[in-house]
Amino acid sequence: MGRIETFTLGIAPLKQSPRKVYVYLPNDYDDTRKKYPVLYMFDGHNLFDDSVATYGKSWGIKAYLDEMNLPLVVIGQDCNHTGNMRLAEYCPYPVAEDSWIAPLKTCGDVTAEWFVKKLKPACEKKYRIYHDRSHVGIGGSSMGGLMSMYCIAKYNSIYSKAACVSSTMDINLDSLLELISTCRMSTDTRIYMDFGSKEVKRKVNFAANVDMMLQLNHAYEQRGCNTFPNVVVDGTHSEASWETIVPLFLEYLFPQLYQ
Repeated sequence: MGRIETFTLGIAPLKQSPRKVYVYLPNDYDDTRKKYPVLYMFDGHNLFDDSVATYGKSWGIKAYLDEMNLPLVVIGQDCNHTGNMRLAEYCPYPVAEDSWIAPLKTCGDVTAEWFVKKLKPACEKKYRIYHDRSHVGIGGSSMGGLMSMYCIAKYNSIYSKAACVSSTMDINLDSLLELISTCRMSTDTRIYMDFGSKEVKRKVNFAANVDMMLQLNHAYEQRGCNTFPNVVVDGTHSEASWETIVPLFLEYLFPQLYQ
């Protein structure tokens, strides 16, 4: 059985510092000296354990990795739990005044930089994980999915793969499309993106989500990335739903682990 470790790491200038970090270590971590590929994720408290998940249900990632005996380290950063600060910390660009999320003083760019300059180096000193981008991914859901879309483009020299699950696409769509069109991205980049068919009730909203996902998918493809856009049939905006697609996006992002 794999295990979950936690440690804390300063996240200034953001609040609630230091921040808790959750780490899944594989079954054989203590029995070997090998290095492991790594997936960094947002909302670490929701990834592994129902007892600490916000709504009492986690993604079940530990259970799946244990069952499959996959040699993968997953590292999740705890979000800011005060008011709307999670939204602010997971939004990389300013939002329009008429946005449903406004007013919001966004600082997702600071969070993303902290992942690269603080969290990643700290974890590389603490754990036997690969440093090179070919073994390093980023992932999250909802606002964490938005951040993953941003990070895979902005920091493509750091991450080669991204799981962008039920991403909040509307609030920063134009800024994301501009970033993707102008940044340098390697052709070995792999990006999984989805939303659930039951996340919205009206057909016009469903069509809008399809349109946004296809726009982003096309933008990544134009930069030479490998993409997997997916509509999760009967999928909802919940950890229980995201648990069902963990096997799908992990096998797409880390196919070598399944060989």
